[in-house]
Amino acid sequence: MIRLAEPADLPRLQEIEVAAGSIFRSVGMDEIADDPAPEIAWFEQYRADGRMWVWAAPGEPAAAFCAVEIVDGNAHVEQVSVHPDHGRRGLGAQLVDHVAEWARDRGLPEITLTTFADVPWNGPYYSRLGFVTVADADLGPGLLAVRAHEAGRGLDRWPRIVMTRHVPIDPPGQGGPRS
Repeated sequence: MIRLAEPADLPRLQEIEVAAGSIFRSVGMDEIADDPAPEIAWFEQYRADGRMWVWAAPGEPAAAFCAVEIVDGNAHVEQVSVHPDHGRRGLGAQLVDHVAEWARDRGLPEITLTTFADVPWNGPYYSRLGFVTVADADLGPGLLAVRAHEAGRGLDRWPRIVMTRHVPIDPPGQGGPRS
């Protein structure tokens, strides 16, 4: 079940991030696998702003999480991670769909994200979830800043792309924004 992250979740989210990162070794991206989890403060800023969700079975610790920003007027998935012990069960897709509902409720027309183009659980995976690649020439200033930050962290050693997915807005009289 998806719920907003709580303060007690944050250490577990660090564990999920480290475990999820470790699978990059299988594609020769050891530097990514060795990257430490963000500090608790990073998670807390998203949690406090109501932009961090976890997937957790009732009574169980979180198995996956997603953090979202608003960039260029769209919901931008800053991070989605699933613990490998819970992989291939659709948890990441459920979180992305939850973000789509959150974005729709706020009138945000797109979900964007940056990802590795060729890693099977990155670019190809998001394509299966309905995302399409955005040409660099079409990036807004916020996404250009995100990409520059990533390049500064050395992530451009491997092909990176920006992807987007349209957020369907309810037709007039068929619902509309919800809280």
